[in-house]
Amino acid sequence: MNRTKPGRALSTQIMASLYALVVLTALAVGLPSIWLIRNQLDRQAWSLLEQGSSTTRALYEARQSELLNLAILIAQRPTLVSLVGEGSASETGAYLETLRLGAGLDVILLCSPGSQAMAQAGGEAPGDVCTVNTNEVFYRVEKTPALQAWILASQPVLEAQPGTRVVAGYALGDRFVRQMRSQTQLEHTLLNDGEIIATSFESGLAAWDAMRTSRPASTLQTAGQETGRSRFSLDDELYYSLDVSLNGEGLANMVSLPVGEIAGTQRQLTMAIAGSIAGVSVLCFIIGSLLAGRISRPLSRLEKAARALRKGDLTKPVGVDLRVSEVSQVAYALEDARIALHHSLNEMRREKDWTDHLLEAIVEGIVTLDQRGQITYFSPGAERITGWKKENATGLLCDEVFRLAEEGETFSSRMPAAGKRQKMVIAMPDGRQVTLAVTGARLAPPEAGRARVALVLRDVSDEEALHRLLGDFLANVAHEFRTPLSALAASMELLLYQLPDLTLDDLNSLLDSVRLGVLNLQTLIDNLLEGASIEAGRFRVYARPADLAEIINDAVRTMKPLADKHGLRIVTEMPGGLPPVSADPRRTCQVVVNLLSNAVKHGP
Repeated sequence: MNRTKPGRALSTQIMASLYALVVLTALAVGLPSIWLIRNQLDRQAWSLLEQGSSTTRALYEARQSELLNLAILIAQRPTLVSLVGEGSASETGAYLETLRLGAGLDVILLCSPGSQAMAQAGGEAPGDVCTVNTNEVFYRVEKTPALQAWILASQPVLEAQPGTRVVAGYALGDRFVRQMRSQTQLEHTLLNDGEIIATSFESGLAAWDAMRTSRPASTLQTAGQETGRSRFSLDDELYYSLDVSLNGEGLANMVSLPVGEIAGTQRQLTMAIAGSIAGVSVLCFIIGSLLAGRISRPLSRLEKAARALRKGDLTKPVGVDLRVSEVSQVAYALEDARIALHHSLNEMRREKDWTDHLLEAIVEGIVTLDQRGQITYFSPGAERITGWKKENATGLLCDEVFRLAEEGETFSSRMPAAGKRQKMVIAMPDGRQVTLAVTGARLAPPEAGRARVALVLRDVSDEEALHRLLGDFLANVAHEFRTPLSALAASMELLLYQLPDLTLDDLNSLLDSVRLGVLNLQTLIDNLLEGASIEAGRFRVYARPADLAEIINDAVRTMKPLADKHGLRIVTEMPGGLPPVSADPRRTCQVVVNLLSNAVKHGP
């Protein structure tokens, strides 16, 4: 590919110079003025907020004193003492409800000497409040089922059973903090260990989500003291906040001051300062955008080309923009990579197609196993042999796919070693039993990936069946030869041992029997040859008119010596005048001889 000398990379130098000019101008002119304005805003805002937090502390102290006085008055009520003595929980609860409504309390609880609630008026109180043995004001926080807080005062009930106490309190909820807002003109949020209990912000919990993202965690100290300072934005309004600890532990009231009006002055002054910078910045950004466009457009095209390469589209050339030196160099490199990848991918595809075609053509099946015996590859030949699909067999254990017909045996236990061959009878999913010749091989990592063992499967069921048929055939041949040979042996035995006593007729009869036996052996040999012709598809039966009596008599004469040897007599009864039959005399005689031979051997 011809390459043109790339141009000089001036865009980077120009953009860097312009951006540096803007930054230096902002630092030299704007930052000192903005810092002074912001510092003044902070001093005014924090001063107002400290005054508001002091007012908040005074309001809490007044509410504590008021609550303690109310608890004392309730505990000294004669009617309450009388109701406690009578032990009527319902009347006591009704009376407490009247007192609660009159005093504006949220809860009144009457506790027994055993620290159990005897009667209650108002909302749910903390479950363990009766266990607190104090005559002072205290705070209580409950985290389940929902986060709640109370300010409570406990006093003993005079002239009642010792240990009987009255607990009165306010629920520190949304209504309480809204009352605080109306008194201080500040926003109040009650927190416990950083979790919101109630807030006077109209947006509720959403306000706390906004605050948590912008305000640092506070470390609460002595009750009533300011702790953490923070800033946050809510509904386009900037707030400053101070945390006032209520119980010295985790309960705190966050006082928030909106500083939007004060910030307005800062914004006006800041805008005046920033106006002078804005013109230069706009000009710089316009020039920078033009230069960036010259770089970003070819880079965008290169990105699209890279995405096409990642998706496998290697046919479309990568366009080269010569206006920017660095971009053109990247484009050249990407185009070279595309050409190399396209060539390599085509080679790999050709090799893969050839390999797939080769595996498809191989009759034998190929299976690879990992170290755990799981199947990692299942060739088309293995699919044809086993009936399993590749997607179903891959990932299964070899013992799950190749189930031996013998009970108690597993495929993995009989798997051959490398270079060895083992025959196994496998039960197929369709119920068939197939004899497989399995040859093993070891694969060495890392080239083999997860595969550790390779098995070559060959279906030898037909060969095994052929071996069984050959054995049966040889047994039948031996049987067929044994019958005429037995007859010949009997005739020769009579000639050998009884020759002096035999008459000429007997001798002729025995020799005739020997002759017939030899003829029968010849017939058997002819049958074997004809059996071979049957396998070759060349078997023929030569039927012709024949005398059935003559065929039967020939068979009887052939078997007579064998019958005499076993002390049997063959009797033939045939009606006279039988017409000729259309048959092959030689084959029909052989059938009769076989029947008589079986009768002689298995007869009484």
